Amino acid sequence: MNDTVTEARQRKRIAWLWLLSAAGVAAILAANAHLVYVAITSQPACVAHSRTGDGNAERGQFSAAQSSCSPVKQREKS
Repeated sequence: MNDTVTEARQRKRIAWLWLLSAAGVAAILAANAHLVYVAITSQPACVAHSRTGDGNAERGQFSAAQSSCSPVKQREKS
């Protein structure tokens, strides 16, 4: 009878380890899927930078090779 109890405990422990491992893998897959979703659906806002051709490498200013943002004219303050 003692062997039967020990085997049942061992099977239960192994089942819990498999369950925890599967939950960990599922969490990692969900996190990666979320990162891919955010990367595909997000559009980063335009940030201030030197326009194409305005950069001066000697002063450490570089411009984007091709900007996806169109220049916005500043409104004059009234």
